[in-house]
Amino acid sequence: MLAGLLLILLALLGAPLFSVIAASAMLGFYGADIDLSVVAIEFFRIAEMPILLAIPLFTFAGYLLSESQAPQRLVRLTQALLGWLPGGLAVISLLACALFTAFTGASGVTIVAMGALLYPALTQAGYKENFSLGLVTTSGSLGLLFAPALPLILYAVIAQQLGISNGVTVDAMFLAGILPGMLMLSLLTGWSIWSSRGQPLASFSWQKLRHALRESIWEIPLPLVVLGGVYSGYFAVSEAAAVTAIYVLIVEVLINREIGFTRLPAVMRESMILVGGILVILGLSLASTNYLIDAGIPTQLFQWIRELVDDRITFLILLNLFLLVLGTMLDIFSALVLIVPLLMPVAIGYGIDPVHLGIIFLANMQIGYFTPPVGMNLFIASYRFKEPVTRLYIATLPWFVILLAAVLIITYWPWLSLGLGS
Repeated sequence: MLAGLLLILLALLGAPLFSVIAASAMLGFYGADIDLSVVAIEFFRIAEMPILLAIPLFTFAGYLLSESQAPQRLVRLTQALLGWLPGGLAVISLLACALFTAFTGASGVTIVAMGALLYPALTQAGYKENFSLGLVTTSGSLGLLFAPALPLILYAVIAQQLGISNGVTVDAMFLAGILPGMLMLSLLTGWSIWSSRGQPLASFSWQKLRHALRESIWEIPLPLVVLGGVYSGYFAVSEAAAVTAIYVLIVEVLINREIGFTRLPAVMRESMILVGGILVILGLSLASTNYLIDAGIPTQLFQWIRELVDDRITFLILLNLFLLVLGTMLDIFSALVLIVPLLMPVAIGYGIDPVHLGIIFLANMQIGYFTPPVGMNLFIASYRFKEPVTRLYIATLPWFVILLAAVLIITYWPWLSLGLGS
């Protein structure tokens, strides 16, 4: 008991998350007279998973794209295609941010990389400042449900390690995220068009479109290569990740020459620091999870919750509230590896499909990023745009309400997550 309280205190004082997880796992195994080498064995287990190759490769490709001029080309292309629509620039911003986040897997990166481009463009086009701030702050996390976002892959990896359900594959998670992601995107698009009615419209120009297509000629095939290759069965996910990384490397370094050979090692290092952090936390958390399962903690937790909550609907309401709060406190990767192993057996006990649970989890975490008072994206946007965080609370409120409604639809309409995979 004293050791547990000490670990909680260390976490509150800012000790690295991986060290707290490692200490808790080792204390648990030591108390159960199990050799501590079992912790190291977990790292060998995840190293043997072929799907794990996708994480560093997709991460590297995402970092390459963020360091190049690809975000600017993406915005110019969508502007040429949709700039003539009412609220066209707002819709363009949503689509560009969602696509960019899907490849980088990090909403904070999207705010920093795309926000500098989109926020001035929105305000100069006559959009209200609060509307523009709310859009760039919330749309940074929109792409987390679209392939090949890392959280989808990581959830599948964790579920496979738990061995509870064979149906939670990366392909299944990619398919499951499409309709819920489109729902969120559609609702925000409708809100953007309604809010920006009366804005002057840009005229459509074939010349601008041809120029934008010519500029983006090398980036346009990228989503088709990844999604088409995976869903046609031509590529495994790890093979699609390798093709994506090589393709982006050739395009941005050798063809467009926007990332020099001298800059390339730094990009590699930055991307692998993120990957290293994810893998260390994943390995240690799986060791901790094995101890919890051996000790019967998930079963005890389910029985305790069952005494308090006897129906599925109430459980889902409490689950949404819990995940929203969790999203304000933990980054999505830490939340996945820490909470999913405990949550999945309980949710399955209430008859919730594990694939559907994954989409509920990620959708809640997605809006937890900008849930007041401590959502991480609020502070990133406050720092990036030099605006007080209290103003961002107000600016993001309509967007939060709309996405919360989308989360409730996703939660209580399982077909939205499971229909394409059935």
